[in-house]
Amino acid sequence: MKHTYHIHGMTCNGCRGHVEETLSKVKGVSKASVDLGKKEATIEMESHIPIEKFQEALKNDGDKYSIHLPGEHPKNDEVFTSVRMDSGKGTGTFYCPMHCEGDKTYDKPGDCPVCGMDLVEEQNLSTTNSEQWTCPMHPEIVEDESGACPICGMDLVPMQADSSAEEKSYKKLSKKFWIATAFTLPIFLIAMSEMISNNPLYDIMEQKSWNWIQFALSIPVVFYATWMFFERAYRSIKTWNLNMFTLIGIGAGVAWLFSVFGMFFPDIFPAQFKAESGAVHVYFEAATVILTLVLLGQLLEARAHSKTNSAVKELLKLAPNKATKIVNGEAVEVSIDKIALNDILKVKPGDKIPVDGVITEGDTTIDESMITGEPIPVNKSKDDKVSSGTINGNQTFLMKAEKVGSDTLLSQIIHMVNDASRSRAPIQNLADRVSGYFVPVVVLISLLTFAVWAIWGPQPVYVYAFVNAIAVLIIACPCALGLATPMSVMVGVGKGAQNGVLIKNAEALEKLDKVDTLIIDKTGTITEGKPTVEKIGSFSGKFSESEILQYIVSLNSNSEHPLAEATVKYGKEQDAEILKSDAFSAVTGKGVEATINSKEVALGNPKMMEYATAEITSKMEEEAKTYQQQGKTVSYLSIDKTVVGYVVIGDKIKQTSAKAIKELQDKGIAVIMLTGDNHDTAQAVASELNLADFKASMLPEDKLKEVEKLQTQGKVVAMAGDGINDAPALAKSDVGIAMGTGTDVAIESAMITLVKGDLHGIVKAKNLSHAVMRNIKQNLFFALIYNTLGVPIAAGVLFPFFGILLSPMIAALAMSFSSVSVIVNALRLRTVKI
Repeated sequence: MKHTYHIHGMTCNGCRGHVEETLSKVKGVSKASVDLGKKEATIEMESHIPIEKFQEALKNDGDKYSIHLPGEHPKNDEVFTSVRMDSGKGTGTFYCPMHCEGDKTYDKPGDCPVCGMDLVEEQNLSTTNSEQWTCPMHPEIVEDESGACPICGMDLVPMQADSSAEEKSYKKLSKKFWIATAFTLPIFLIAMSEMISNNPLYDIMEQKSWNWIQFALSIPVVFYATWMFFERAYRSIKTWNLNMFTLIGIGAGVAWLFSVFGMFFPDIFPAQFKAESGAVHVYFEAATVILTLVLLGQLLEARAHSKTNSAVKELLKLAPNKATKIVNGEAVEVSIDKIALNDILKVKPGDKIPVDGVITEGDTTIDESMITGEPIPVNKSKDDKVSSGTINGNQTFLMKAEKVGSDTLLSQIIHMVNDASRSRAPIQNLADRVSGYFVPVVVLISLLTFAVWAIWGPQPVYVYAFVNAIAVLIIACPCALGLATPMSVMVGVGKGAQNGVLIKNAEALEKLDKVDTLIIDKTGTITEGKPTVEKIGSFSGKFSESEILQYIVSLNSNSEHPLAEATVKYGKEQDAEILKSDAFSAVTGKGVEATINSKEVALGNPKMMEYATAEITSKMEEEAKTYQQQGKTVSYLSIDKTVVGYVVIGDKIKQTSAKAIKELQDKGIAVIMLTGDNHDTAQAVASELNLADFKASMLPEDKLKEVEKLQTQGKVVAMAGDGINDAPALAKSDVGIAMGTGTDVAIESAMITLVKGDLHGIVKAKNLSHAVMRNIKQNLFFALIYNTLGVPIAAGVLFPFFGILLSPMIAALAMSFSSVSVIVNALRLRTVKI
């Protein structure tokens, strides 16, 4: 028995796991699985369990979560609303780079409450598109445009935008690092001098005095430069979200406190901890060097991390600040945020196109490489669409603004990249499971290391035990595991955006790498999606070809289908009169019908004629077949249940289709074409593309069933399409791929969108997914191997055989560079050719 319930109060993946565990423990539950995105719990039970049992279990667990039947709401909405407001996604733009809490964001920079890492600022267009001007003499004057100061008349100058939170964080870390280094270096030199025979420093002062100097020098390092590590460690223990900083805080903290106690209370320590002078061996150099090296790692990580979202930063640079607007016949320069829908804009040679729109006057070539990945400029003329951020060639033209602000293609790309970068790939679950036990296991190993060395180690046993136990704590790096997946996803998603491949979430990348079957639509996917009318035919002398065209145009003037638009455009060119139509209806996958001049008129494929009870004779089929065998589409027209004519529509195959299909087949992917066209037309297109597998006369529900059929056979199916009739199959497939030239419905239903809208984009997406998944596996392997080998070496397993021990300072250096190595490996994706 299985039931589905709604869950309220979850805000992150930790909540999801907690609720899942609580529900699984209810007596009689066989299995409970919780979906954070859908806010649903699916519970399998041996026999029916009243919902009150689950409500009680969650209430006893802290009363934060609520379970209820679908369609119902918690009894106390206000309580749960307040919970969501306190711990929900938020409206800010700062997020954890390890996505510990899913897509949760914060309003201010700071530390992640789960892993302790610095929050990262999301890159967006909020400040890019506006530029303000101020007076150098009167800074209180701030204007949106250049000009003269109203007080003193001086020319206004551009205001310097505040540096990003990312840059501020880096500068702050850099300042602390140099302060830490300045105080740590003399501590290190004092400590290392003990290795010199007849230490000259002891001629100046005795060892106890030098210990006090080390103590004084360590205070700025511990309590200023690296104090944040101890704050994070304390918070991690308090919330029991154990992480890297837990280990650093314990390891460095114990070393520093041991040294302080050794100075203040030397008599409580056994002789083996003391030097000949009677002073206790102190570890101020170990504590400060460890903390300084960890700080260096954080600094390098911050710099490397800033490069992972370089793709978004490059996209942001495409957004212009100004535009030339035509006002009362004159060209006026305005801020980008002053542009409204339907404004007429003038774009000069070399200018960036300010918003999405359509050319109203002029011809030009446009460089669209920054959003399509294709380096060849595209010819544009009147009525062609242009996109924000692309660069005009050497001709001036006028355009009408159709999408502004967040509705532009560039804004949507940046938004999609940001969302996808924060999403989690299923492979991350492995790292999550390991990380959940990581810190407690490392602490346990550290304690065991101390015990083993204290019992069986050489003299001085406690010194060896102490140093090796600290080395174990310091070398372990759970952050390397946590960063392995999100870093690769962030760089990979950005790389895709630069090449016209928009990824909705990380799961799409992982699934696409496993795809073995690709279903493609014909119109707009294989073909250009720009159909043209090639012939109007009449089956009887009762209606002339001009009358047939008039009925077709009148009927299709109500439809938004690409074929309908082609016939309407042709009709206007032929000056066909549009007749009034009533009771218009579109029959999905078949055609359209309406009442015109009191006549029942229908237009579409043979299934539409069946729907309209109009018979297609064998002679009509033979005449249509002549064109269909050439790959043309033939639509029949019926009037009062009699087929009276037809229209032949051609749609050229994209130049990239054949090559792309061949490349996909070479990768072992089975390519299947499903089309609503008849068999002869489909056969002609399939033959030209060397496609052995295709199916014709497919309705939307047929495409959906075909996807389901292949999935039941164990296939991992990707579906590429561009129309409303493709939406069900796109949503059902393992990976839905929408052509960017298609409908909004298709794009919303898909996991991947191809900006340019050709099959070569699928090849790019497949190559990208493979590269990202390989990179993630490399990162996970490195992180797991590093910790698997590093911890035992730090514990001293090599000492009995080779006499090798790992200094805690070397362990700190290794730990600091482990996370950086993962990020640097992820950055290699920026150079991958897709």
